Amino acid sequence: MNEEELLQLYGVEPDEVHREAIRQLLQQEIENRKSEDNEVLRLLCIMLFCIGNVEDTTLIWQAKRKNQDTGSYIDVQLLCGAGYEETLFYLENMDGEQAHKELLYLRQCEPYDFVDFSNVEWVSHYKQCYGA
Repeated sequence: MNEEELLQLYGVEPDEVHREAIRQLLQQEIENRKSEDNEVLRLLCIMLFCIGNVEDTTLIWQAKRKNQDTGSYIDVQLLCGAGYEETLFYLENMDGEQAHKELLYLRQCEPYDFVDFSNVEWVSHYKQCYGA
């Protein structure tokens, strides 16, 4: 599925009923090492950010860590669809190396990327980017 098809099917700010389908598509994109279309990967992360479920942060983190290009292409703010503090709390209460690494990364980014962070403003920004 390409960007246009995804936008037609779900929109930039999809309903939560589509969350699991979007998660599955993102997982497929992460696992597809041949895929060089980071636009689709990024859009799926944006959609999950807009839904705002804190549990999606770890999947978005996997997308961000897929390769060097996605590391800089996937905005760090996309990790915090449920909110910055909520995401930190969630990760602090998780076990595992991945959660620990993501937590450290977010804390390092806080002074630069999360000053006056607002989910609503980021959703609005992405809607403008995609003409929604």
